[in-house]
Amino acid sequence: MKKLNSFILVLLICFTVISVSCDKNNDIVLFSINNDISLGQQVAAEIESMPEQFPILERSANLEAYEYIENMMNVILASGSVSYRTEFPWKVNIIDDPEVLNAFATPGGQIYVYTGLIFFLEREDHLAGVMGHEIAHADQRHSSKQLQRQYGVSVLLSIITGGDPGLLTQIATSLGTLKFSRDAEAEADDYSVLYLADVNDFACNGAAGFFQKLLDSNSSSQPEFLSTHPSPDNRVEDINAKATEEGCDTSLGDDSISDYDAFKASLPQ
Repeated sequence: MKKLNSFILVLLICFTVISVSCDKNNDIVLFSINNDISLGQQVAAEIESMPEQFPILERSANLEAYEYIENMMNVILASGSVSYRTEFPWKVNIIDDPEVLNAFATPGGQIYVYTGLIFFLEREDHLAGVMGHEIAHADQRHSSKQLQRQYGVSVLLSIITGGDPGLLTQIATSLGTLKFSRDAEAEADDYSVLYLADVNDFACNGAAGFFQKLLDSNSSSQPEFLSTHPSPDNRVEDINAKATEEGCDTSLGDDSISDYDAFKASLPQ
């Protein structure tokens, strides 16, 4: 009898998951939006509990910096191309590590940006392009799909329902180097252009500026999250081609340079 009840419970869980089988882009995702949100919030709490690995800047002590980057995120989220802008509890955190050129997103819209990336970039259009790219990973549910492939739906559901805390730690520590497919990376680049084109506050090809800066810097230690992705020069070309296709504004705002410099100056040096 107990085995029968357990079998029925598994069937009900599977039915619940499979019944929410498509996202807003008609891609199959065996994980509901509420599951995305729950997992993202649990991962965010786990990240917060590891200050040595993820030294997140406190909001109360860095109000100016957070006001700047939260405003940037909210402007991008105003794009009509963001599918889950009202469903996800979007939040951005700044990780204080000047040696790391990285940003990443959890399922459900938790965004993390390293100070190393912020200091590396020279214009807010470039940071906005990277932010748009990370928002796209969450919004197009790339993070969920990749974690689903890597761990399986049942494992992710067990974490949400209070399963193995060690797996939650593993997921939290792996998100910064999560290996997306080339198609997912290209899609996130394209959506970054679309988002910025919609809001018209930043150069719509801003993400290309990040990759161009990598090329110009000729750095031998590129960010780990680029290790299996299309090369920066190809991405500059593809992002600019998407901007041309959309016919959006690619002019960089010189007036924003001083604002971005003030933002960087407000961060711990």
